[in-house]
Amino acid sequence: GRLNADNARFLLLAVLIVLYMLCGAAVFSAIELPTEREAKERWEERLENFTRRHNLSRAELRHFLREYEAASVAGIRVDDIRPRWDFTGAFYFVGTVVSTIGFGMTTPATVGGKIFLIFYGLIGCAGTILFFNLFLERLITVIAYVMKSCHERQLRRKGVLPHNGRRGSGTSEVDSLAGWKPSVYYVMLILCVASLIISCCASAMYTPIEGWSYFDSLYFCFVAFSTIGFGDLVSSQNIKYESQGLYRFGNFVFILMGVCCIYSLFNVISIVIKQSINWILKKLDCRCCHTCQRKLFRSRRNVVMPGNVRSRRNISIETDVVNESDTDGRRLSGEMISMKDFLASNKVSLAIMQKQLSETANGYPRQMSSNSKQNGFSGGVGALAIMNNRLAETSVDR
Repeated sequence: GRLNADNARFLLLAVLIVLYMLCGAAVFSAIELPTEREAKERWEERLENFTRRHNLSRAELRHFLREYEAASVAGIRVDDIRPRWDFTGAFYFVGTVVSTIGFGMTTPATVGGKIFLIFYGLIGCAGTILFFNLFLERLITVIAYVMKSCHERQLRRKGVLPHNGRRGSGTSEVDSLAGWKPSVYYVMLILCVASLIISCCASAMYTPIEGWSYFDSLYFCFVAFSTIGFGDLVSSQNIKYESQGLYRFGNFVFILMGVCCIYSLFNVISIVIKQSINWILKKLDCRCCHTCQRKLFRSRRNVVMPGNVRSRRNISIETDVVNESDTDGRRLSGEMISMKDFLASNKVSLAIMQKQLSETANGYPRQMSSNSKQNGFSGGVGALAIMNNRLAETSVDR
């Protein structure tokens, strides 16, 4: 049933994520491990030369370096930097907490600060995630409205839709406009372009002010906007800048806009991943059904052709439905099924029809055109559900 399909999707996604992590670990290990070994060899050589030149023991020098590491955790650096725990520094810290970026350049050192952070972050992160979801809802509303307006304009140019906005009857294009939704791929492209523009503009600001290369600035933008937050590069940390107030305000605006756009982009990409998983499961299910069906066809005699009773359904990777049983797989394959499977499928169809009649009588769910396309926005929870509901609202006739 549906539960088995969800479990199969979950297991396949878990396997793919593990494989993705293994491949990523292999690539990063091959790229970064030689540099790490070279840096360690250089450090050991410098450490040996320093102890010999100043007549120090390795143990004393290592003890001094451990003390510096402890001071570094508290925010002490060799070069002068802005105070970490004045009001502006603390505000920058809480911004990295509630946005889940967590650069790590500032961390509470006291027990009281650590306890307060647990409760503060619990509420702050939840509230910020809610803000991101609301931002995503409004962003999808604007994108869907603009794309639908462009679609209507194209229909008017073709003469399918009258210029006064009233739809005629008898044309499939006009009928499909009632339930039309923008393609998930177009939405993903728009969000990619928006994120790229914000990152490029922010990098143009960081490069001259922070003294980073443009590539390092782009790298920082992705790490910060995606809330990964390694902390190797952190903006607005020097003690003094030219036009300091303006720069810090611009830094705040760019990070806020970038995080919102990347968060929305991640949710759209997750829909595409879900579609791909459904497509893979469908292909695997079809192959298994063909193999099993040949065995069943040889062993069973009472069979009927489902061609006259099979419901016509448009199957595509945009739908979240996968073949939930061997019966569905054999029906979609266009070959014979047993009488038992035939009766079982009719029982399921009757239950679905009763559910639809009940929902219609109670006035829900939202009525859509019979030939409307989901385009990958069906179903989902959290941010995915928000996107689906908002797209459903924007697809209603104005």
